[in-house]
Amino acid sequence: MTSEPIKTGGKVEPLRKTRPCPECGKPSSREHYPFCSDRCRTLDLSRWLNGSYAIPVSEDQTKADGTED
Repeated sequence: MTSEPIKTGGKVEPLRKTRPCPECGKPSSREHYPFCSDRCRTLDLSRWLNGSYAIPVSEDQTKADGTED
């Protein structure tokens, strides 16, 4: 078994392409993806925890289940 030397100086490809931050529109950073900063990430989390984002639900459960009585 011969060991080959480790090559250094190669170009590292990013895992994801940068996208606009959903909060402010600046390019996203790798550490806070898809947000640009911890501030924007925290603002989004705050909205989730306060209930600003919600999934609509049907009031009548029979219509939601698709069964009729």
